[in-house]
Amino acid sequence: RPNFIYLSQPHSTHFSLQSNNQRFSLCPPLSMDKEADPPFQQLYKTLFDKTVEQNPTTDNMVVVVEKCELPLIDISRLIHDEVEREECKEEIARASKEWGFFQVINHGISKEILEKMRSEQVKVFKQPFKKKSKQDDENLNFSAGTYRWGSPTATCLKEISWSEAFHISMTDISASDDANSLSLTIQQFAPRVTVLANELADVLAEKLGHKSTFFRENCLPSTCYLRMNRYPPCPIPSEVFGLMPHTDSDFLTILHQDEVGGLQLVKDGKWIAVKPNPEALIVNIGDLFQAWSNNVYKSVNHRVVTNPSAERFSTAYFLCPSHDTVIQSRYQPSVYEKFSFRQYKQKVQEDVQKLGYKVGLPRFLCNGTA
Repeated sequence: RPNFIYLSQPHSTHFSLQSNNQRFSLCPPLSMDKEADPPFQQLYKTLFDKTVEQNPTTDNMVVVVEKCELPLIDISRLIHDEVEREECKEEIARASKEWGFFQVINHGISKEILEKMRSEQVKVFKQPFKKKSKQDDENLNFSAGTYRWGSPTATCLKEISWSEAFHISMTDISASDDANSLSLTIQQFAPRVTVLANELADVLAEKLGHKSTFFRENCLPSTCYLRMNRYPPCPIPSEVFGLMPHTDSDFLTILHQDEVGGLQLVKDGKWIAVKPNPEALIVNIGDLFQAWSNNVYKSVNHRVVTNPSAERFSTAYFLCPSHDTVIQSRYQPSVYEKFSFRQYKQKVQEDVQKLGYKVGLPRFLCNGTA
């Protein structure tokens, strides 16, 4: 199955839809780069038309209850005296239990590397779509299937992801001998974010009472990856997500984002918007850590909303194990059946293809019926 869909240019790049006395113009915002942007409007035209016919309401309007700042943790304290170190570890564990998300500062990745990573990311996404989709450029020397965009399985507006991304294996990075500026920058960023992810995973395991080498033994360069994201301006931001609500199918995710905003998460049953902090990296718990911790740490639903005029960039690192790694609760009685990462990914893929969305951990509840 291809990871992207390429469509030839249509005769017109403008259409509109009428719904509940509202007319949505689908002319591209002036700030959009027509050559760089994937052909979202052409691909999803029938979905817009179909949605209007079947559900002429605006029930999917994005409602933000409040904005918030995630728990902010200075992890340089992990190398201080014992009291500071233990307080820092406790803050990391508490945020993972109560929020599933937190921010870290003084994380060991310099501002210069992060800024360079962002500038190189912008340059590569500004390449014409034809080059990105075919990876036909010396700066895009990644494995086949690295470039992805949209949601090929979407059947309605709420399942669309108005975004494009490069999924880059850490193996590609470590094996690359390219001398272009993008590759060199990624080679600076990747090992540092890998060290950070392993340090945080070790802390979280320790706070469960397990000084474990599990993550360093199972989450290897061949199994972890980076994803560079771009969320183009969207002409109907109230109707379409940049990334639809989901949880992450990994142990930990570390995110570097720009200051545009758009990340939202569920807290106490409500959607809240995360205020960008240019000094911090965002960390969130994935499904595998929730299962491994027996629901002590929380993998929470999050999404990215679109913006009508501003594009958003982010880079995410995913701490993943090998496909054969068995995920088993550290406590008994276990909430979840044990499963391999391969089984988990296969079930997620099946659900997305059949239902249009991921079910995730409920599929593996002990005596569960999901």
